[in-house]
Amino acid sequence: MSKVTLKGYILVPESDLELVRSELVNHTRLILEETGCLTFRVIQNLENSLRFDVYEEFADKPSFEQHQKRVKASHWGQVTVNVERHYEIFE
Repeated sequence: MSKVTLKGYILVPESDLELVRSELVNHTRLILEETGCLTFRVIQNLENSLRFDVYEEFADKPSFEQHQKRVKASHWGQVTVNVERHYEIFE
């Protein structure tokens, strides 16, 4: 099976910015512990503080799908309910 890569960015409403930033540490830790996670980075954009650039690599499609399912049901999923997501997925 081939690797799955997700790249893009999220736009966070200003009213949610501090909550998202504070939860990002825990979110990152949990993802890096997931089976099949090769790389995970979320970096706040220097020019637009409401934009976070996202890059993820998973070993295969099943591990990526499991990751997506877990994240949607997680605390991060609740914290980022108002976040606008702009992603591309490559398999």
